[in-house]
Amino acid sequence: MSTVPTIDRIDLEHLAAGRVHRRWLRLVDDALGRPMCVPVLAAKGAEPGPTLGICAAVHGDEVNGAAVIHRLFQRLDASKLNGNVVAIPVVNVPAYHAQQRRTPHGFDLNHHFPGRADGNDIEVYAHRLMERFVSHLDMLVDLHTASRGRANSLYIRADMTHPVSAKMAYLQRPQIILDNPASDLTLRGAAHARGVASITVEVGNPSRFQPEYIRSSVVGLRSILSDQGMLHRRPIDLGPPPVICSSSHWLYTDQGGLLDVLPKVTDRVEQGQEIARMVDAFGRTIRTWAAPHEGIVIGRAVDPVAASGARILHLGRIAEEGHPMIPRDDV
Repeated sequence: MSTVPTIDRIDLEHLAAGRVHRRWLRLVDDALGRPMCVPVLAAKGAEPGPTLGICAAVHGDEVNGAAVIHRLFQRLDASKLNGNVVAIPVVNVPAYHAQQRRTPHGFDLNHHFPGRADGNDIEVYAHRLMERFVSHLDMLVDLHTASRGRANSLYIRADMTHPVSAKMAYLQRPQIILDNPASDLTLRGAAHARGVASITVEVGNPSRFQPEYIRSSVVGLRSILSDQGMLHRRPIDLGPPPVICSSSHWLYTDQGGLLDVLPKVTDRVEQGQEIARMVDAFGRTIRTWAAPHEGIVIGRAVDPVAASGARILHLGRIAEEGHPMIPRDDV
């Protein structure tokens, strides 16, 4: 197996066209002065065009996205590509090694963008990812999953008032799209602030591969590439249109015990419908919860052990007619 070179910056201009390149991109150094690198796959197209960035594992245990990137590149012919596709299968290397969401110091990387050049360790990490990866992009797809103890549908967070981001979200063809402005300290928010059209794709559950969600996400990425003229168009069965949610919120427990969440992800619930029960250590029912309004289950708790303030389910409010969205016929 050939050695993969280590680089300090991605230099798309000088990469050979019509090929896929593999590099280790140095971001920071550890306490022994050794480089801490992220793996980069860069498909340099035979012809010029836009640059799509894809990344996964901003949280270290969210590995479905890495499989999506690998599957995409296994079938991506750079000699027939217009533009570039640059992907990082594992962004948060310290958390990935620890097989956990946060870094060993307890930082959530996705709450520290765009970072600072002169900040603490997580801020420098975030800043250099922005400068050495995001700065090259026209579009970004940030792949995530649920966190430990929870399950997600295949859903997208996107600003549906932003035309390019909205179309990317719709072409990705998830089960649910949540209209969610990118105005926070996430990677998506920081990229959007720099003019990079960005969406977050939640690909199911943590610490596992889910083939159906992986396959669907790859088809969605190829649809985005085709829509941008980066790949030759070919007929693709996009499947049913996603459910659009205008807002969402998590429901939480107000006492502790063993929690049983009744609806599954993507189930629709009615106002007043029972959605969860809790029993105490003796098996006695001590609490039930009802849906505060009708909606769709975006995500849910799957770990029964629940203290006060534990999450129950992520309930989306389905958008009313006339809400900004991409009509099916336009895709």
